[in-house]
Amino acid sequence: MPGLFSPIEIDGLNLKNRIVMPPMETNRATPEDGVSDWIIDHYVERARGGVGLIIIEHTFVMPNGRFSPHQLGLYKDDLVSGFRQLADAIHAEGVPCILQLNHAGSRTTTDAIGEQPVSASAVSLPTGGEVPRELSTVEILEIEHAFASAARRAKEAGFDGVEIHGAHGFLLNQFASPLTNKRNDEYGLDMAGRMRFPIEVIQEVRDTVGPEYTLLYRLGADDMIEGGITIEDGVEIARLIVNAGIKVVDVSGGLIGSRPPDMIPGQFVPQAARIKKAIDVPVITVGLITTGELADDIIRDGDADLVAIGRALLKDANWPKTAATDLGLE
Repeated sequence: MPGLFSPIEIDGLNLKNRIVMPPMETNRATPEDGVSDWIIDHYVERARGGVGLIIIEHTFVMPNGRFSPHQLGLYKDDLVSGFRQLADAIHAEGVPCILQLNHAGSRTTTDAIGEQPVSASAVSLPTGGEVPRELSTVEILEIEHAFASAARRAKEAGFDGVEIHGAHGFLLNQFASPLTNKRNDEYGLDMAGRMRFPIEVIQEVRDTVGPEYTLLYRLGADDMIEGGITIEDGVEIARLIVNAGIKVVDVSGGLIGSRPPDMIPGQFVPQAARIKKAIDVPVITVGLITTGELADDIIRDGDADLVAIGRALLKDANWPKTAATDLGLE
């Protein structure tokens, strides 16, 4: 079986190992929402540290989708040049890079965006926050176009692909979950209706960037809250998004977020393993994976194709080299 340091090809991208730097917000954007020198240095340091793939932190696709004051945004063409510098700098280290695109929905605040947050329904998140305003059908279509336009800009900037964020209680996850989607129109009622908006986002992005461009989806595969998305639902959603054109599924938490209470090492590995058995595209897993031994076991056991190392990489940019040493590898 392949191990953590075995190369892999995903949708035409050649990775030297199975280690992924997942999207982790730095809140270091420029005042204009663009790429700062600090952000470039941050990602270049991890590229030099030996990761196989970098997924850049969530980047908002339109102003009312902002999550935090200093978050990256790619909602207008003027921002492309800074993102091109970031992609070029990472590529110079021989590492492919993906840009994650997101709309916060009701996970943002009125203070952050200057207006009432929006969502599938006028229902606050079970984890708390403001009561949002329900989106109209026209507004849903505008957001779909915003995702596609941001993906076009990412492609123009030189990124190897984009990841659509459908996890951690953000807008696409809010539409998918029965806890936050109480709509009675074509964007609600059942699984097919709740997933209509995320699927239309995928399809419009795919139509905009073309059939060869790599598309990932960060899947909230399990809300881990009673009445929400279960892993059985997560498997069904995975099949739907792959059929819509997703080439890599990045499995994480749903409304519970990326760090549920009482989190254990390999938190979302069981969900990734279930999904991997159901689809025929590569699967990324994540969740408090801090040792090379655990990461290597996950790959060798066939539970996932790639392993995302988050906070351990923030603490140690050379984590891949440390892991290789621990495993007795060069």
